[in-house]
Amino acid sequence: MDIPATEIIVILFFISLILFLFCLHLLKKLREIHFAKRSLSTKYGKMTEQFLPFMEHYPYEPSNFRFIGTPIDGIQFEDDCVVFVEFKVNKSNLSEKQRKIKELIENKKVDWQEFKI
Repeated sequence: MDIPATEIIVILFFISLILFLFCLHLLKKLREIHFAKRSLSTKYGKMTEQFLPFMEHYPYEPSNFRFIGTPIDGIQFEDDCVVFVEFKVNKSNLSEKQRKIKELIENKKVDWQEFKI
């Protein structure tokens, strides 16, 4: 039994279309999983940062650390100084906003204001 070439082309077209739509669906699912993984990683990072001052190698008294979260992780209050603290792991770098804050601190562009209500 010979199948006409036009029928073969139509069948191959529909098979290709089904495979294409399936690939689009898989790509969408992959993007969703990737987004969820990054989001979860960010949440775990934020939780972990709160415990880093209690690690053995932290050079200050952990009870004097106050977690802020963003744009920097926290502030360490010592008797002779105030230290802005940002924890980084692996190869992560400061964000543009964090670099600007670091620059302001290094240039002594830090003020004190008291508001009485």
